Amino acid sequence: MSRLLIVHHTPSPAMQELFEAVLSGATDPEIEGVEVVRRPALSATVSDVLEADGYLLGTPANIGYISGALKHFFDTIYYPCLDATRGRPFGAYVHGNLGTEGALKALRDITTGLQWRPVVEPLSLTGAPDSAARQQCWELGATVAATLM
Repeated sequence: MSRLLIVHHTPSPAMQELFEAVLSGATDPEIEGVEVVRRPALSATVSDVLEADGYLLGTPANIGYISGALKHFFDTIYYPCLDATRGRPFGAYVHGNLGTEGALKALRDITTGLQWRPVVEPLSLTGAPDSAARQQCWELGATVAATLM
């Protein structure tokens, strides 16, 4: 069985809504043979990353950057996981009240350094989540999980 690790920082109702949509897509009953493990960014470990076959990352855009929690996650796992996780698939979603460009750039830079393979372009979402944003998150979760089938 493949394992999808969802690492998220969910400090607001908007981020919770998006996380739940991603999780719903990743755990759709039509996706078989994929175990979905979810960890808050501050508690995800090197072992969690090494045991996973793919990743889904969720973060708010805070002052033009990824959350401190997701940055801490990457600081913790980067070198211990660098060689062992090359080429693994990932997806990401970023939510901001204003711009998300800085957070998207940071995610691109870090995941490029890790040599993770994007399954789809990271989602950039702003404002209050609506049905279209929830649908995009559902599709993101389902797409990344389906790549591990």
